[in-house]
Amino acid sequence: MNRKQLIKLIETGENSSIEFKQKFSEPEKIAKEIIAFANTKGGTILFGIADNGKIKGVESEKGTVELITETLKHYCEPLINYEVKYFELNNCEIVILQIPESINKPHRIQDYKNKLELNSASVFVRVNDKSVPASKEMIKLMQTSTNELKLEKYSIGKNEKIVFEYLNEKEFLTVNKLTQLANLSTRRASRTLINLVRANLLYVHTKDNGENYFTAV
Repeated sequence: MNRKQLIKLIETGENSSIEFKQKFSEPEKIAKEIIAFANTKGGTILFGIADNGKIKGVESEKGTVELITETLKHYCEPLINYEVKYFELNNCEIVILQIPESINKPHRIQDYKNKLELNSASVFVRVNDKSVPASKEMIKLMQTSTNELKLEKYSIGKNEKIVFEYLNEKEFLTVNKLTQLANLSTRRASRTLINLVRANLLYVHTKDNGENYFTAV
């Protein structure tokens, strides 16, 4: 990233891949943003930039980088790759933290457990300009993607037919709606939709509140 690219990012404003931080706040809040970027498509956090895009600068470039390093080390599980850069704009020091999309999803807030526990892990994803909690369906999809557990052969049964018949008339379907339509448990409805995504027969989308909905391919 060069100076011109940095200015353009600031002018663009916060979005699915850009987050502004006027200063380093609580480590867990910063870890949430980092994890969301790593679990989604990657992104950049600009320290020293206010929410409205005003260039404020950080109090200490070195201190900010130390806090970033400690946060990545102690608050993110598993470890996340990153790159830190520095720029001076309008006599203000800006710290740039770049997070690539991870190949080791899902990442979570460090809970010192040997493995991810679906019901308690704090996992986040990026939706528009927000970092939101990931649903169980999204977490499972990240796990299968990381482990390359793709469904190359998938038989269509009664429940799957209900999904396609519904989506032939409606724009989207949720887990709760499928439980009603097919008289299924929430777990089985969730698994049915996850498998259809893995088989490339459905798309999954995430709302600003972290809830998922599914659409036809």
